[in-house]
Amino acid sequence: MRSQPTDASALAPTTPFPANLPALTSVRFLLALGVVFFHYQLQWKWDTMADTGLFDRARLGVDVFFILSGFVLTHAYRDALASGTLDYRRFIVARFARIYPAHVAVLTLILVMVVVARLIGAEFDETLYNPFGLLATLLLIHAWFPNTFVAEWNGPSWSLSAEWFAYLLFPVFAWIGLRLARRPGVLLGMAGLLFVALDLFYQAVFGDIVVHAENNMGILRIIPEFLYGVALYRLGEQLNPGRCAAIVVAMLSTGTMLMLMHFQADDRLIVLVAGPLVLGLALLSKASSDQLVARRWMVVLGEASYALYLIHMPILVGWKGVFSILTDRPSTYVLAWWEIAVLLPITIAAALALHLLFEGPARTWIRKRAETLWLSRPARRSATPPEA
Repeated sequence: MRSQPTDASALAPTTPFPANLPALTSVRFLLALGVVFFHYQLQWKWDTMADTGLFDRARLGVDVFFILSGFVLTHAYRDALASGTLDYRRFIVARFARIYPAHVAVLTLILVMVVVARLIGAEFDETLYNPFGLLATLLLIHAWFPNTFVAEWNGPSWSLSAEWFAYLLFPVFAWIGLRLARRPGVLLGMAGLLFVALDLFYQAVFGDIVVHAENNMGILRIIPEFLYGVALYRLGEQLNPGRCAAIVVAMLSTGTMLMLMHFQADDRLIVLVAGPLVLGLALLSKASSDQLVARRWMVVLGEASYALYLIHMPILVGWKGVFSILTDRPSTYVLAWWEIAVLLPITIAAALALHLLFEGPARTWIRKRAETLWLSRPARRSATPPEA
């Protein structure tokens, strides 16, 4: 599938974003770590909500990921979209190679854990691990439909299902962003109206706000947020901040979001403020002010954020399962502080290993094999930012 050619010079901003946006990679680790701590705080003694909403609202890092996806993919394919040379098949292969290897690896790990638990008679809720849920999770379609079946093999994987849906529809998002590239205000308005409409629909049908949509039609959550990211990118193309201005915007947007999280503001307001945060971090690179967040170790951790996001729950569940057997306690026992202190570095190390030893090599192998066996034309080479 190819988009219609557009005069690239007409879309070119005075000062385009640089090819690499390291701040948007580094922040991914903090977002994934926030999701980890959100799940940890459900298992420890401290009543965090009595003191701060930071841990609870850290779950909204998923929404920031959705906004980031729209922003970064628009950046990665900007030239191809402007010239009408986007190769949809190659795009889908790249997206498949990006999310599927780690997903299957972690799902396989969970399947092994379930089989072992059943063989040794360990305590666990077997209704969560049913064959139909496994198939839906494997195919990444479990967030596409109303919640009529249980698919909790790996809780965080619902967002992968939503991401996959957005990838399949990327040409639609991209076309809208391209046609309104010079009118980012209209794009932002469209994203906002779509968010409000879907939120009202979700409340009317499911009795909850759309930001809480997960397995239960989580695709409705990503649609406006992905478009929000596209709109923010088109807005950023027209901005040319100085170094000081870019730093101030990044600091203010970060501080505002953390403050809103701390004071337990409405989830929808926090998602709204996440947009300026993403744009502010990208503008750091545009203004050559991203040295503090562009350190190699930070970028590597950011690149491993996807693996961290996927693997932290199986490790947490496995840890509690083993220790409940060893200490003769129910698997719902409360984690001690020393367990958190041990679990966190183990989880980060496992995520780095999964990323460096399997996810990255598998991604490269899939893309090469697809190029050889299926894609007839050589891949068009262009500078791209870290993948969403």
